This record gives sequence, structure tokens and C-alpha cells, in this order.
Amino acid sequence: MNSPPLPIRTTNQRLVAFCAGALLVFGLLWARCAWLQVLGAGRLEKLARAQHQIAYPLLAQRGTIYDAQGRVLAFSARMSSVFANPRQVAVKREAAARLAGATGRDLRVIAARLNRDKGFVWIARKVEPEVTGRVAQLRTAGVGVVEEPQRIYPQGALASHLLGFADIDQKGLEGLELAFNGVLQGRSGWLSTLRDAKGDQLIGPWTVQTSPQPGLEMVLTIDSVVQEVAEEALAWGVKRFRAKGGSVIIMEPHTGRILAMANHPEFDPNHPAHAAVDARRNRAVTDLAEPGSVFKIVTASALLEEGLATPEERVFCEYGNYKTVGRHVLHDHRPHGWLTFHEVIQFSSNIGTAKLASRLSPETLDRYIRAFGFGRKTGIECPGEVRGIVPPPSKWSKLSPYSIPIGQEVAVTPIQMAVMTAAIANGGWRVQPTIVDRIQTADGEVVRTSQAHAPERILSRETTDRVERMLVDVVGSGTGQLANVQGLMVAGKTGTAQKLEPTGRYSHSLFVASFVGYGPVPDPKFVMVVSIDEPRPLYFGGVVAAPIFSRVVKGLTGYWDLKPSVEPALIARLPS
Repeated sequence: MNSPPLPIRTTNQRLVAFCAGALLVFGLLWARCAWLQVLGAGRLEKLARAQHQIAYPLLAQRGTIYDAQGRVLAFSARMSSVFANPRQVAVKREAAARLAGATGRDLRVIAARLNRDKGFVWIARKVEPEVTGRVAQLRTAGVGVVEEPQRIYPQGALASHLLGFADIDQKGLEGLELAFNGVLQGRSGWLSTLRDAKGDQLIGPWTVQTSPQPGLEMVLTIDSVVQEVAEEALAWGVKRFRAKGGSVIIMEPHTGRILAMANHPEFDPNHPAHAAVDARRNRAVTDLAEPGSVFKIVTASALLEEGLATPEERVFCEYGNYKTVGRHVLHDHRPHGWLTFHEVIQFSSNIGTAKLASRLSPETLDRYIRAFGFGRKTGIECPGEVRGIVPPPSKWSKLSPYSIPIGQEVAVTPIQMAVMTAAIANGGWRVQPTIVDRIQTADGEVVRTSQAHAPERILSRETTDRVERMLVDVVGSGTGQLANVQGLMVAGKTGTAQKLEPTGRYSHSLFVASFVGYGPVPDPKFVMVVSIDEPRPLYFGGVVAAPIFSRVVKGLTGYWDLKPSVEPALIARLPS
């Protein structure tokens, strides 16, 4: 039997319900479309851009640093670095584990970086080629490799205190790398492009690139051969005399060009974190110490220039002790009795120097001290240079007229002593030391040359000739005999200074030994300063610093092609 037909009313209800449901579904779809295309368009567009676009910096090639002979002291090489766009990395924990295994970096550090809401983070900087290969095999979306420069110092520790170093982002942190960072680092660029679903870059019309501008190159006055000899001799001296440290400066007397600036302890600028901060400072420009008897060059020059003494004038140097002010007593290392002014300097008599210096007014002596450049920066390009300490006459004590002429109560740097010595060697001109010869482009076009000021005359030639004869005899038969170099005539002066204790009293166990000299006489090619901090058990400048001077000159005689000089006796017979 056939079923009875459904009532028309029921059929209409079902049709209405179906249509209503269809309208509801289409309404929801329409609302969703409206949301996606209108209200949520900005967010989705941003999300899509984050997934398909990538932008990363293109670091500029840092400028190369050369020595005076064109030898490379610092350059930048291209190395690969791994980066990621955390917004494109889907499963961050898994990606972090895989990247840690491929790069050898800490898993927790990578995971933390991938969890940042950023479009660019570094995963591993300056990695080896095999690391790059392992990362490429991962095929992880949002992870890529880019080349960036790495600063390299091919000669290791050579001139490290002078050069300084740059960090992983090619920013200079110390030394010339810091002082000339704006010149060397150039200008970084950027690359913005698309990538496909696999994370590979898509280069096309949509790619926007700002090319980096390489930094300028720098040519120094340093000679790597001279620098190496100076560093070897300094290391030898510091080790032999168990010193805390030291420095050696070698400079052209007529131009102020620094040929070597050695410091010890040394460090490797390729791995600066392995060295203590104290070991990285450039002692030649940052360390202050009383000059001791080296300062007698200033006193002798002032007396001769002012016509207050002659080299042949005799002065009674007591017999070892000389009472000056109150309970203060001046001492000589050994008793001398009567000495000529020439011999006072030759044998470094404190008593004779103080007696003759009493003829100089405080204002006159102060004028010569400052004329030599003490109490102010020399202007050398090295960062960290200090001014030194030179009290004005208004602040002198009753003891100052006796102690300052022999190198006490003042504090100087090795570079200032080099300027002083050069003024005697070059005939009376104060020169400004310079370490940078020129700045140039990679094509060799000179952008800037040395900024040193013109020399300034501070002494007459007659005065410097007389002081020179004294300094020749210091090495020939005086306190600096261990600085003697067979076949060459050199001039110099020894210095031994007591260091100050925290109490303000002079130490009886801590000293700074120094020697300043130049040669060959009478046509000097170099000026040298040797300063050794806290040698032990021997501490006299003539015993500690003078042999280092001699060792450097012997090591460079062939390289400089130094010709034998006339005998010292002939110099002594020249008219004064």
C-alpha cells in the first residue's frame, strides 16, 4: 500500500529551513570575507610580509691598515653568519634544537632568540664553512646565511696596543681602530627581498638593496721590522729584570714620525678577550711616572741657553750627601767631589745639578719645561694620551727648586720624553709626534695626510751641540755605558725614578728605569725611549734600560744600513 503524501505545510517548512540555513552559511562566509578583506586586511598583510619578506644588514668592508712599507697590519675578510626571522620559523623548539646541533651554539640562547617578536636575529656570527653547509642542509624556513666582514690582524700581537681592535660588528673599541673608527668602518647597507615557501631568497624587481660603502684605508708611519725588533728587545728586558711591564718608542728626530711603539705585556688583537684590560693599554701614552735623571736634559739646556753655566765650569758635588731644605738630603749614587758641569751630566750627579739649577728662577725653569712640551698632550693620534703633571711655580714648595731639576715632583709620559730627546737630536726644534702618515681610498687616492704641526724652535743649535757632547760621554764613559753600540756613536741619558707609595712617600723598592738616546751622532736617524716599570732586583736606568736600547740598535744596524761614526774622542775635541 502506498504512503500518504506529506502535507504541503511540512514541505514548505523544510524548504524555508534549508534556505534560511543556506543564507546563514553564506552570510557567515560573507562576513568572514569582509573581515579578512577589510577589517583584518592590515594584520594579514603584515603577517604575509613577515612570512615572505626578509631584510638584513650588509656590513661595510672596514678599511685596511698598512705600515709605512705597505705591509698589512689589519684587514677585513668575508665570513658567513647564520641569521633567522623568528616570525617565519614555524616550530621554534625543533628549529632551535636543529640549529644548535648544526652551529655548536648554546641551545637556550638560540631558543630565546627565536622566541623574540622580531624580523631578524643572529644565530651564529663568523662561522666556519662546514657550519654554513650544515645549516643549508637543514632547509629550515626563516633561517639563512649572509656574508659579513671579519677583522683580522695577520701579524698577531705586533703593534697590538697601537692598533687596538674592533668588535664583531666591525666597530673600533681600542687604539687606532677606535680613534679612527669613523674613517675605517665605512657605511653599512641593507638588502630587502622576498623568499619562497622553502625559505630561499627570490631576487627580482621587488628586491631593494642599499650597497655598503667601504671604509677608507690608513697608512701608518710604523715600520713592522723596526716594531718587531723593538718588541723583541722589550720582551727580553722585561723578562730578564722581572719587570711589571714597559715600553719602547722609536721616532725620527726631524719629523716626529713614530717608527715603533712597543709595549709589554703583549696581547693578540685577534683574541682581545683573552687578555686583561691592564695588559691592553698603550703605556707609551697613558702611563705617568717621574722622569728622574732623564729630566736633567731640560735643566742643562736651560742653564746653557740662559748663559748661567758653561760645560767647563766646576762645581763641588760634596761627597755623597748634600743638605738642601730642612731635613731633606740629596744623594748621589757615589761620591764625586769636584766635577765640571759636563761631568755633572755625564755621571748624573743630583747634587751638582741641584746646585747649578739654583741659578734658574722658578719661572725660567718652568718656561723651559713647558717649551719642551711637558704638562700638555703631544697631540699624537693615539687615544688615551695624558697631559702629565707639571706644577706651576706658584705651587712649588721650598724643596721644589732642588727636586724638580733632577726629575722629581713632575710626572711625564714616554712619548713626552721622546719629544724632549728629539729636540736635542735635531738641533733645538720641538716636533709633534705622528703615527698616521695618510688616509686613502682603496684605489690609493690620498684623502688626508698627517696633521702634525710645524716644528717650533725652542733652543739654539749651540746649546743642543753642547748638550749632545754631554750625552755622548754619558754613553761613552758615564752612567749609560751599557747603551754603547760598537762602531756607532750614540748619545743618551739614564734615569732612575722612585715610585710613590699610597702614603705619598717615595718607595724604596719600586722604581721606573729609563733611558733616552739617539744616533748615530752627528747625523741622527732615530730617537729612542726605553721605560721599564718596576724591574727587580736591579733597577738603575743604566743597568736595566740602557741594554735594551743597545739591543734594539744592534738589531737594526743592518736594516737601517747605519755607517760607523767618528770616534767619541774627536767629538770631545770639537770647540764648545
